[in-house]
Amino acid sequence: MQVSTATETRDQAVALAAGAVEQRLAAGAQVVGPVVSVFWHLGKQGTGEEWQLLLKTTKDRYPELENYLLDNHPWDNPEVCAVPIILGADRCIEWVQKSVEPS
Repeated sequence: MQVSTATETRDQAVALAAGAVEQRLAAGAQVVGPVVSVFWHLGKQGTGEEWQLLLKTTKDRYPELENYLLDNHPWDNPEVCAVPIILGADRCIEWVQKSVEPS
């Protein structure tokens, strides 16, 4: 699965990524940004710069990764979305699976 969220700063995104990988909730992560986001928040349309965080994990590990992100994210109600990886190089998929196996 690829899981995404966003933060206000690069450092926040890197810290979330480091913790998720250290705890083996994600095999790896990429921080992309800044990106421009357009959104609804508190009944108003907004625009802002954010840093996108993309993490790779398995369906089995997703619930723990989601909990980690929600518990450690600086925002009260962050976007946390997951999409399945339908196809991928076998070696890459195996790497994700082995990397997130609990120790």
